[in-house]
Amino acid sequence: MPAKKGLLSPELFAGKPAPTGFAASGGELNPKGINPRLNFSLSRERIHKYYANGVDIMIRLSITACLLLFGLQVMAEQPPLSYDRVALSVSSEEAVENDILVAVLYAQQEGTDANRLSSAVNRVIDKAVKRAKSEPAVQVRTLDYTTTPQYQKQKLSGWRVRQSIRLESREGAALSSLIGELQQDLNVSSISYTISPERRAQSEERLISQAIASFNRRARMVTREMGRNGHRLVEMNIDTSDRSPKPYQARAMVMDRSSAAVPPNLEAGTRQLKVTIRGTIELKP
Repeated sequence: MPAKKGLLSPELFAGKPAPTGFAASGGELNPKGINPRLNFSLSRERIHKYYANGVDIMIRLSITACLLLFGLQVMAEQPPLSYDRVALSVSSEEAVENDILVAVLYAQQEGTDANRLSSAVNRVIDKAVKRAKSEPAVQVRTLDYTTTPQYQKQKLSGWRVRQSIRLESREGAALSSLIGELQQDLNVSSISYTISPERRAQSEERLISQAIASFNRRARMVTREMGRNGHRLVEMNIDTSDRSPKPYQARAMVMDRSSAAVPPNLEAGTRQLKVTIRGTIELKP
């Protein structure tokens, strides 16, 4: 079987002129007048050049693709153009009767011996807490405990130790009587009425329903007056707030413990709850 001839085998050019730039020498075809090693070096330089050009093209294509993707992402994140949007605001409110009485009382001692002062305050607070827990309708918990240094002419002159308790009850008369009793040893910081969580929730649900109905009526009125066929809701925010009288603040004074403390005369009163709805509608053509 005859041997396969190479692409540049001399037999291919038997009886034929050699290709331009080539000459047969010693059974091989080489570029005319060019050293084979030099020719190989030139070919490698061309390969490197082509490779560098290819890499440069790939880098350019990658950058272009990234910019294109980034541009598409930015376009996707931008909100669509919208027209004929109207912002509306409505509110609904009602007076809700307070049903929880809250009182804050405190014990305070001043002197030069911080340990003795702390012991005295602890005894008074422990006694008050035990007395309050004996009332089934009253909830009690201790609040902040502070020891504050006192200065005179920039020199330490003594200490002030203070701790508070919080009393809460749905039975105002029972708590009012207890407050009068505890004032023999404690000072009153504040007394106020508030609304129980369940009563607040019921009122807010009712007000939200009323406010939404008012918002829908106003949206339909605007749509009708603008001569449009309808509208759609774009967004809606619901806020709740309340207004109440300022809590009763006791005067900062040393009470005469020898006189009987009179229970405070308190009225529950009401608290104004308010629901505000702010929203945006878009009118249809």
